[in-house]
Amino acid sequence: MSNQDDPPERPGADTRSKFGQSTRRTFLSRIGMASLLATTGPAITSLGQRSEKVEQGLSAAAKDAIPVTLRVNGKKYDLRIDPRTTLLDCLREHLHLTGSKKGCDHGQCGACTVHINGRRVNSCLCFAAMHEGEEITTIEGIGQPGNLHAAQAAFVACDGYQCGYCTSGQIMSAVALLKEPCGPEDADVKEFMSGNICRCGAYPNIVAAIQSVRKNAKAQKTG
Repeated sequence: MSNQDDPPERPGADTRSKFGQSTRRTFLSRIGMASLLATTGPAITSLGQRSEKVEQGLSAAAKDAIPVTLRVNGKKYDLRIDPRTTLLDCLREHLHLTGSKKGCDHGQCGACTVHINGRRVNSCLCFAAMHEGEEITTIEGIGQPGNLHAAQAAFVACDGYQCGYCTSGQIMSAVALLKEPCGPEDADVKEFMSGNICRCGAYPNIVAAIQSVRKNAKAQKTG
């Protein structure tokens, strides 16, 4: 039996009363989505612009590249490089000869020392394109683990390295010193090796290694 005082029910009343309503969770979700879209839009645009600039830079570098033929450690390499590429970067980035280290990149530490026609130079100060047809020797061409150069073996025997970062440059300078008019005293060796910096301070052992090689070479000549 129905109550006559109750108002008659209208079809769809509950549906209309709930239409347009949102919970707190839904509201926060919508706000978060709007914020995400607002922040990612500029980021995506920025990434797209950056990618476009990188591609333009690469295409410009390829356009400016010149053919260069280098002879390194007795091997011939035909390359196309930017004319501004230093010999150090060419060796490391193009030929993957990473024994020559990039230290100061200003010709002050000697970590990048290589030989050009038997003469030691800082490869970070040379343009690779300027050395076509010349004999370039890196630490990889001095000796191998099973066949060390006398200077390499002496550095091991005399503990002439600590962290090892400067060692390749030190050895390249030491090998060149053996053919240079260096005096017999330790002070003479220090003077001729002054272009190579060892931040670990292994100088006494480096000098000892070089002097041991010089002594053995002199003994072989006199013997």
